Amino acid sequence: MARLKGFQKLTSINDALKTWFDLLKINRCSIKRIPLSEAFGRVLAEDVFAGEDIPRFNRSAVDGYALRSENTEGTSQFDPTVFKITEAEEIALNQTRQVWTGNPIPQGANAVVMLEYTKEREGKIEVGVKLAWGKNVSRKGEDIRKGEIAAKAGTRLNPFHLGLLATLGIMEVEVVEKPKIGILATGDELVEVGEKLSGNQIFETNRIVLSNLCRELGAIPWNLGIEKDDVKAISEKLRAGLEKADGVITSGGTSVGGLDLVPEAVNNLGSPGVVVHGIAMRPGMPTALAVLQEKPVLVLSGNPVASVIGFEVFARPLIGKMLGVKTEVSRTLVRAVMTKKVIAALGRKTFVRVKVVRKNAEFLAHPVSARGSGAISTMTRGNGFVIVPENREGLLEGEIVLVRVFGDLEVLS
Repeated sequence: MARLKGFQKLTSINDALKTWFDLLKINRCSIKRIPLSEAFGRVLAEDVFAGEDIPRFNRSAVDGYALRSENTEGTSQFDPTVFKITEAEEIALNQTRQVWTGNPIPQGANAVVMLEYTKEREGKIEVGVKLAWGKNVSRKGEDIRKGEIAAKAGTRLNPFHLGLLATLGIMEVEVVEKPKIGILATGDELVEVGEKLSGNQIFETNRIVLSNLCRELGAIPWNLGIEKDDVKAISEKLRAGLEKADGVITSGGTSVGGLDLVPEAVNNLGSPGVVVHGIAMRPGMPTALAVLQEKPVLVLSGNPVASVIGFEVFARPLIGKMLGVKTEVSRTLVRAVMTKKVIAALGRKTFVRVKVVRKNAEFLAHPVSARGSGAISTMTRGNGFVIVPENREGLLEGEIVLVRVFGDLEVLS
């Protein structure tokens, strides 16, 4: 019956994270060497240094003619300068050589005039503009110098990183292995999608959402299935998950009801077990954090939105640390104007789902729902969430807020 008394004390999000991470002493996952062609979205394990200057030589940035800029002193469209076209590797005074974008600049040249500003006739060109030294020339090492860091360890590789590494001739990179996260759902009422429902049964969907949130961050989800409300059975499923996974996430059975058995099942497996239970947040208050076999166990609410918010707050930074990501693995932030008043509870961080749209040059945040942690449709109708601090009773209409965006932004005409 002690379980039915409710949470006697709630822990702040920051304190909960610190307690959990201090006990975990998270190490980065192992390292793997993979082809550059497979490295999109992977996290670099080691710094990558440039083995040569990029560009490797002085090259033209435009289609035109390479020449000596000092020869254009006093040049104008009314008093053009005439240059003799040559094919020589080195140009002399009042000589020029035609070059295309990316071509090496011939010796003696220090600028390139664009084709549009020239007139060619009988092996000569007229130039009607004055050129500064270095105009339209990409200098050797201008992009990156030999020995410089081209990409730092902890960087999640995007298409532009891959392009730079390919420019350096790099074919393989050392990346951090993807952490394997076991995902378990609990509850007598849950059945697999596709099975026939009866009585008060419902389809279990949290594993689908949580699995894809893991994939989004670069982790590998491992489906541990559905377990009934039985302490021993849940403990065995957790034990099996921890043997092969780097961590386990559960959903359901973590509040203070008679069938909320997951924290007990966790503690049956050893110490320290559950280290925080009850977070000062809404939704997601019943979230529990545990450590077993020096591995993280995140016990989330069975309510769909509460489980998503719990994942955002705790699993997102956890997976980032496992991958060795240097920068915070956070959502894109957008500054927007609240279009309606929102009420929140003092003493808890409240995560308000909103739909952000851009109208003209302004972003507007329309509250979708500030209450109810079971309505997954609020996550599909919304595209972001706003955090109301613990010391606020809500947000005002017209207030400027920071929105953490998880979907596409709509543009209103």
